[in-house]
Amino acid sequence: MGMLKLSCAAVVALALAACGGEQKAEVAEKAPAKMTPGQYELTSEVTQLASTDNTTPATPLKVGDKQTVSACVPENGKPRPEFFAEMGQSPDKCEIKNDYVRNGRLSAQLSCKREGQRGDVMPAMMGSFEADSFEGEITTMTYFIAEGDYRMTRKVSAKRVGDCLPASTEKAT
Repeated sequence: MGMLKLSCAAVVALALAACGGEQKAEVAEKAPAKMTPGQYELTSEVTQLASTDNTTPATPLKVGDKQTVSACVPENGKPRPEFFAEMGQSPDKCEIKNDYVRNGRLSAQLSCKREGQRGDVMPAMMGSFEADSFEGEITTMTYFIAEGDYRMTRKVSAKRVGDCLPASTEKAT
């Protein structure tokens, strides 16, 4: 009798494990290995902004401000730096220092320079992607020589809108 209970328990455990395994496989199938190359339109909204040096933040953006940028995701499936830069009168000039774009997960750490400011702007993106879209948050910290340091969070979402535009019509990186 004890053996029968053990066998039933084992069958139930195997059945549950099999069900769980199918769900995990289903989720993995939905997340593409890389983003689909093409032109994407990204919309960002400032959700948090705070001074980190008790001065006025050196950004024209305020909480609630929205920005839109259009840029190409090249054949390698990794978004270009302009997706993550702040767009002011002259956009920050950024380079990606570290990124991970695989199996539906997206993260990127950048180092940017801002015209008229000495020091660094350091955006970091964390999010997820599907074949033709991505979303997440960009948290930016600044390290300026002068006043104006801040921490800002922007909620972002992007959709593929077509093939990449010729390089001459895109914003410079």
